[in-house]
Amino acid sequence: MIAKYPERIVCLTEETTETLYLLGEQDRIVGISGYTVRPPEARKEKPKVSAFISAKIDKILDLRPDLVLGFSDIQAEIAANLVREGVEVHIFNQRSLQEIFNMILMLGTMIGVAEKAQTLLSQFQEHLDHIKQQAEQFDRKPKIYFEEWNDPLISGIQWVSELVEIAGGEDCFPELRNKSLAKERIIANPDEVIVRSPDIIIGSWCGKKFRANHVSSREGWNQIPAVKNQCLYEIKSTDILQPGPAALTDGVSQIHQLIAQWHENLSCS
Repeated sequence: MIAKYPERIVCLTEETTETLYLLGEQDRIVGISGYTVRPPEARKEKPKVSAFISAKIDKILDLRPDLVLGFSDIQAEIAANLVREGVEVHIFNQRSLQEIFNMILMLGTMIGVAEKAQTLLSQFQEHLDHIKQQAEQFDRKPKIYFEEWNDPLISGIQWVSELVEIAGGEDCFPELRNKSLAKERIIANPDEVIVRSPDIIIGSWCGKKFRANHVSSREGWNQIPAVKNQCLYEIKSTDILQPGPAALTDGVSQIHQLIAQWHENLSCS
């Protein structure tokens, strides 16, 4: 009897889909999340079988997957339902840069392409090192408030905080970064953001458009340097809140560009 690696994979979140495409293993994917936008060809080529906290179990079973990949406790119920049907399920829980790297290596190893995964990780590390080297040329680190949600206010998760630092900034709420659950990163008193006095505000309201004017009109926030200098920006959630390739490439690059722009404006004032 010859053992086989998974050949029919369902990805319930975007980051594993993008990773498999980058590994050149997209032919193994038989179903994806309806929220997938990266890579764009995935939406055209693959059946959509899930949202984020719900899935079409019957449709997944019809695809006869030999592996289903999910993310975090949020998809625990989907996973349990599939397990009861005899499906092989793996749930990743990456919340930091190290864990994102681990996820990519584990995924590559699970499907028999560990060497390709290592090569991909080397490319990501090279990109992060390049960003960090550029950031080290800045003479000051702007304080950055990253807002993951607006009601209630939720600050950025660990991998976002780490990318802010690599890109040349300083996270305004570093004490919250290690809290894996969004409810643990709630900023109960909005005045605390005023106290932290961020130079740049980045919003990524997980699935809805960031409204800079709504942020700047909050009571007392006109005192914040970022608001005074109109340094309020959006990074789309698909580029930064996806714990996978997107954050390691486009996400960190956009943060770095905003910081570089802030330095340029500072030198011209």
